[in-house]
Amino acid sequence: MEREGILKNALAGDINSFQTLFAEFQNQLKTYLYRLFADRNEVDDLTHDTFIRAFDKMSTFNQESSLKTWVFKIATNLAYDRLRKLKRWPADAQDQGGALAIGSTDIQQAFGIVSQTSNAGAYEMKEHIDFCFTCISKTLPIENQVALILKDIYDFQTKEICLILEKTESVVKHLLNSSRDTLTTVFDNRCALVNKNGVCDQCSQLNGIFNPKQDQLEERMKLELVKESTKFNREELFTLRTKLVKAIDPLHSSGADLQDIIMRCTRTAIGDVAHFAEDRPTG
Repeated sequence: MEREGILKNALAGDINSFQTLFAEFQNQLKTYLYRLFADRNEVDDLTHDTFIRAFDKMSTFNQESSLKTWVFKIATNLAYDRLRKLKRWPADAQDQGGALAIGSTDIQQAFGIVSQTSNAGAYEMKEHIDFCFTCISKTLPIENQVALILKDIYDFQTKEICLILEKTESVVKHLLNSSRDTLTTVFDNRCALVNKNGVCDQCSQLNGIFNPKQDQLEERMKLELVKESTKFNREELFTLRTKLVKAIDPLHSSGADLQDIIMRCTRTAIGDVAHFAEDRPTG
């Protein structure tokens, strides 16, 4: 059946047709929600809630936007209701997470078990750059975070973001410019890959732990971000960083499970969950 026919059936209330259409962007929706929450449990719950809410409201879809944009708006509204109850992350969230891990034998052992036993337990610097991007984007106000991720990571058009956030084009452009400037400044001060004085050297530190026989300098120099850091200005480096982040699926990459347990440690350290051991396991 052609897509037009599938959409017609979905509009008429056929759940199988709606599932077919939803599946086209389901994984992208999940990774979007993960970047907003840094929590797999929230991703599963919100994806389910979004599917139910969208199907229930399918008769109101007027096709003024794509179905994907319409569903992302529903997901964003659901996410916003939860995110506004949480505090914004501090810029040093990763430092706090690192300090917690260093001081806890149990957490270190948990890292080791995932690294040694999971098919998605590999440590790669480029994936940790994606981890850093997620952590640092969570220092932004919710609307800024949403606008930035939708535009720079998922390539939504500005007019689509206007629809999702229910904001004017001028407001969305302001959100984007402000967010990029803030994150660029944070990365300038923290990223040890492009700034030798950067305070966050987790990429090399963790790579050394999980890949002890690897030449750290050589591994760093494989990254375009590092190779180009002496050529590009700060705005171009930010664009290069987002290009790298776009290429990584934080839920299904070769190191997704390891990065997720590091993220859980970080959330625990800043009080985003009750206790590391009480958080539900990754899966």
